This record gives sequence, C-alpha cells and structure tokens, in this order.
Amino acid sequence: MKRELPLLMTAVIGLFMILSFFVPHQWVSVPADFLQATAIVVVAFGYVLGGANVLRINLDAVSKRAPGWPYKILLVASLLITLVVGAIDGASRDGGFLNSGTNSKWIYDTIYSPMSATLFSLLAFFIASAAFRAFRIRTVEAGLLAVAALIVMLGRVPIGDKFTSFLPWDAVQLSSIQDWIMNFPQNAAKRAILIGAALGVMATGLRVILGIERSYLSGED
Repeated sequence: MKRELPLLMTAVIGLFMILSFFVPHQWVSVPADFLQATAIVVVAFGYVLGGANVLRINLDAVSKRAPGWPYKILLVASLLITLVVGAIDGASRDGGFLNSGTNSKWIYDTIYSPMSATLFSLLAFFIASAAFRAFRIRTVEAGLLAVAALIVMLGRVPIGDKFTSFLPWDAVQLSSIQDWIMNFPQNAAKRAILIGAALGVMATGLRVILGIERSYLSGED
C-alpha cells in the first residue's frame, strides 16, 4: 500500500482534473475548483519551505565562515527585511502590499528593479560573448544563424540603424529587419518548440497518471 496508494490517488485526481475540462456539471467543476485551490495552498507551503531552506543553508555557511559569507549575511538580511515589510504592508492595507506608497513598492521600485535590470544587462554581454565563442560557422545553417543573431543584436540598439542610415528605404534598416526576424522566423520556431514542449508535458502527465512514471516515489523508476 505504500506504493499503490499514492499511485491510485495520482491516477484518480489526474483523470478527474482532465474530466473537468470536458464536463461543465457542478458535480465535477466544484470539486475541481477545490482541488486547484488546494494545489495553490500546497505551492504556498513550498515557498515557505524554500525560504526556510535558504535561511538554513546560508546561516550555516555564515556560522562556518564559508567563502563569501558576508554576501550571505546580506542575502539573509534582505530576505528577512523584505518579508517583514511585506507582511506589515499586507496586514495594514488589506493585502495590497505592492500598492502605490507602500514600503514594499518602494523596495521593489528603488532596489529590486534596478538590480534586476543591471543583472539582465550584464547577462546580455555574457550571452554575446558566449555566442561569439560557441559559433563555429561550418555549415550554411550555422552561417544563417550567426548572421541573424548579429542583425538582431545590432538592430535592438540605437547604434544599429547608424550602419544603414545611408539607405533610403526604412524596410532595409537594421531595426526593421530584426523586427521581421523576431515576428516571423523566430515566432514560427518558438511556437514549434512550445508545441513540442506541450506534447512532452502531456506525455509525462499521462505517464504519471497511468503509473508508468514513478520517479516521484522515492526515486523509484
């Protein structure tokens, strides 16, 4: 029963949730809504466990004076301060802790957003550097990929149009070309990948529901 009961519960609940998409009757929709709300509660507990795990690991590293321990102190302090401020704002403003004028909103706009933008701006340089090292133009397809990547990177910045400013047509400006690449070839490839990923998720879900995939049961295959 230690193995069979979780497998049975997974199969029954999974098939019931699939059934709720096709049967609009309240005998099906109401329990399905309850199960979805229960899943949200479980995810919320997952966030709590994740935060507790972050505190445990970083406080342990600080106590042992591991390499980079001052940064771990900053991480723990930022986590606790943000959590406390958000809880206070949420309690005093009926849950609207990110409303205009709250301390949480100030932390988000003044600290988190600039740091996030800085991180992503640095990431762009790392991606460009890695792409330059990784590209080995040995085939026609690799050459097309490299040219498209170069056009997109240059077309996304103001200096890109400076290279084609002497041309009289807007359609051949780098910004216009990169827009066409992003809207048509890139979108087509992205949708194909998403369709493949969705089919993979469906197949994995069916394997779990039917009891074929058992890796979540203490690593059992």
